[in-house]
Amino acid sequence: MRDALYIPISKDEKLVITTDNSGAIGMKEQDAVKVPYKTVSYHSFRVAIMECLATGATPISIVIQNFCGEEAWDEIVTGVKKGLLELQMENVPITGSTESNFPLSQSAMGLSVIGKKSNVSNMEQQDIQQQHIALIGLPLVGEEVISQADKIAPLSIFKEICSIQDVTVWPVGSKGVLHELERMIPGLEKNGTTSSSKVDLIKSGGPSTSFLVAYPFKSEQRIKEIAGKHFYKL
Repeated sequence: MRDALYIPISKDEKLVITTDNSGAIGMKEQDAVKVPYKTVSYHSFRVAIMECLATGATPISIVIQNFCGEEAWDEIVTGVKKGLLELQMENVPITGSTESNFPLSQSAMGLSVIGKKSNVSNMEQQDIQQQHIALIGLPLVGEEVISQADKIAPLSIFKEICSIQDVTVWPVGSKGVLHELERMIPGLEKNGTTSSSKVDLIKSGGPSTSFLVAYPFKSEQRIKEIAGKHFYKL
């Protein structure tokens, strides 16, 4: 099961809620990683929106919890809007709240995506036991996200691969590629997992800089064409 909450709202539809958070990343003196707030929010948005889209849901709103201070709000929204622009979803509304009574010594924020999905969608029911597996993008964390940005799977690629029939997509989180493979394919034998030498299956995937895709062989060429240099066969 993916990291999503499903709430039935009618016999035909359900809400899908996904979320991400970050701490000690921003522009405060005691932050462990110093980056602009628009960068922080963009990558938190990536995580939550990829989890939402991977379920087959359509995003209908973004909710931000800001503990970085009032002065950071506009920049946080700018980062979210950058992600929405890449997905051509600029009309999705953004709301949220800021802790303005008490300043924190380190930056912190949370972000949730609320989506809507048809109850008859079969995107969660793919039989992937016999399908081919590839990793799109590389797992990156911390400063790597900034210094190796060219190795991050673009949101536009993620969205396009999500639209391919009979394909299952699965974002890679902080526990790494192998952990997500085991969740994606229960009973997977660790010793039977092979990969390109460029892929570290154990390291943290940070803010979903990469994602797994399971697909029938007939779809491999199309996925390669979409992913380009970001394609790694496992």
